[in-house]
Amino acid sequence: MDVLERIIERKRTEVEHQKTVVSQRELEQRPLFNRQPLSAHAALRRPGSSGIIAEFKRKSPSKGIINDQVLVAETTAGYVRAGAACLSVLTDEPFFGGTSADLMQAREANPATPIIRKDFIIDPYQIVEAKAMGADFILLIAACLTAEEVENYSRIAHDLGLEVLLEVHDEQELESHLTQTVDLVGVNNRNLKTFVTDIETSVRLSALIPESFVKISESGLQQAESIQSLQQAGYQGFLIGETFMKTADPGLALQQLIQQLAELNTTSQKQYIV
Repeated sequence: MDVLERIIERKRTEVEHQKTVVSQRELEQRPLFNRQPLSAHAALRRPGSSGIIAEFKRKSPSKGIINDQVLVAETTAGYVRAGAACLSVLTDEPFFGGTSADLMQAREANPATPIIRKDFIIDPYQIVEAKAMGADFILLIAACLTAEEVENYSRIAHDLGLEVLLEVHDEQELESHLTQTVDLVGVNNRNLKTFVTDIETSVRLSALIPESFVKISESGLQQAESIQSLQQAGYQGFLIGETFMKTADPGLALQQLIQQLAELNTTSQKQYIV
């Protein structure tokens, strides 16, 4: 059994237990359930947007503990001050050290910034749960869902006012799972079965993703040069977590990356004009 299979097996048990603890009706009565979600699609396509979806992640199955010393509210607020277009907050506890409380704290600290609930969604209950946490968009991973589930779950999300990021890893997943009911398409450069990372995956798949979707590259993004090349390949969003979280000051790390990218793009524009 590979890592993804272990995560999904655990997630099914976890969700069934959670349903017995908090009913869907109770979730729908929580204060954040009635807030108007923000648009990640608009935030990433806004002129001057950094395109960075900055992630709060304490640990991962492949890296172990990344950073368990920083606070979620402080870190996510630092991301926003540095120029993050959106935020990503892990809510899976066994494998990533996240909780629903993390997302709610990030929401309170950053009322004007779109936040994605980063988790392994395998049941409609989790979508309602995401809305009750204060999320603005959700992640649907093609590798652990059928094409029919992606379409059904994205329709449920839209009915709740949430946007949907569909994550794919290769051409086959893109062809079989892409549907007009999602808003953003993310290409994960990390193979969830082997955990090998290759950003050429994003470059290769870009031409196969229609321009109507916001294209997002995920995982393995560390250098401004890599982001610039992906921008040139048509990407408008870049989900980055570990690069920032492995530092003592994630917000500062993001600020420095955005500055480096701006300098790179300025230099490129000057060379183009000449």
